[in-house]
Amino acid sequence: MKVDEAIQLLKEHGYKYTGKRMEMLDFLAAHDKYMTAKEILEGLKDTYPNMSFDTIYRNLSLFEELGIIEITELSGEKHFRFTCTHDDHHHHFICLQCGKTRHIDLCPMEHEHVQNELQGYSISGHKFEIYGYCNECNA
Repeated sequence: MKVDEAIQLLKEHGYKYTGKRMEMLDFLAAHDKYMTAKEILEGLKDTYPNMSFDTIYRNLSLFEELGIIEITELSGEKHFRFTCTHDDHHHHFICLQCGKTRHIDLCPMEHEHVQNELQGYSISGHKFEIYGYCNECNA
């Protein structure tokens, strides 16, 4: 997703695009990785030194509701990133140190064994993530 698409979604759903929301969107777009709310707050403290965690979480919740961001849980803490720009079905490798992601085309749901195991079940969705360390953090 791009910032202008996110702004359009906010408008379409009747939400204002305030300076704080704009800064959060710009910050998320500039950092193509999963980040904690604390990292986002730290990244915006120069522009908004009095911004609270409540403001961050309230906007992150709204962004998730509108499909602007994706959320995952790493080490017991929620991490956030801009929704992928890829339109195709895919999954991610997520670096546990820096939060960068890598697009993975493989989907385990398409595997014959999974299809057989779940025959007769009604699947409403799934999420598949691989965790580890990217080449840069592994070095």
